[in-house]
Amino acid sequence: MTYSNLTVDIADRIATITVNRPDKLNALNDATIAELGVAIDAAIANDSVGAVILTGAGRAFVAGADISELASQSPLEAQARARAGQTVFRKFETSPKPTIAAVNGFSLGGGCELAMACHLRIASDKAKFGQPEAKLGIVPGFGGSQRLPRLIGRGAALKLLLTGDMIDATEAHRLGLADDVVPADQLMDRVRALATTMLANGPLALAGCIDAVNRGLDTSLEEGCRIESDLFGLLSATADMREGMQAFLDKRPATFTGR
Repeated sequence: MTYSNLTVDIADRIATITVNRPDKLNALNDATIAELGVAIDAAIANDSVGAVILTGAGRAFVAGADISELASQSPLEAQARARAGQTVFRKFETSPKPTIAAVNGFSLGGGCELAMACHLRIASDKAKFGQPEAKLGIVPGFGGSQRLPRLIGRGAALKLLLTGDMIDATEAHRLGLADDVVPADQLMDRVRALATTMLANGPLALAGCIDAVNRGLDTSLEEGCRIESDLFGLLSATADMREGMQAFLDKRPATFTGR
């Protein structure tokens, strides 16, 4: 597919999705959000893709939603826009293939929400994070008020939400919003290396870990452990499990097939 606001590159089993509106600091308009939904669906469906990297062109990851669209929205339009964005972002969060946000610059508002929907966030030392919606008289619409406290805790999340303050990559890492901070000129190489490390593992195991964490966080510890044991049992019936165990015993790298 040809995209207007994204570029998609597939190499070495990694799909790199780049939001490509640098003149708008990659602001998320409706068309860009729709294209993100198509791109992540295509990556998940593509058997030659094992992991997804999401980043932005130029000096921003995503600087927020496109205010020119939001400024004139009616209440019903706003609600529909929020739900449409939430649906797309949820695709990144529930992808059975690892999704990694390579946060190269400004990650504000909808951009911070998009990064939080990915499984991991690796930040450039030039990245900036924030949820400034209160400064515009609104609340986050794409899941920010829900994912942020789950990642960094209630108090720290409310401080960012209620002040609208922007924080740097070091503070984001301290809070747990960024999983790592690397020099800007090394960001993509480091993220690709991380994805490659993951791809050496069994794809069914990767999907199982993502599923266990996602479902387990929304329930009790007891129920989460039941989910885990069910997946442990299911994966023990796979060819990948047999290959992984035998490779360990043989002291050789495993060759996984996803079966």
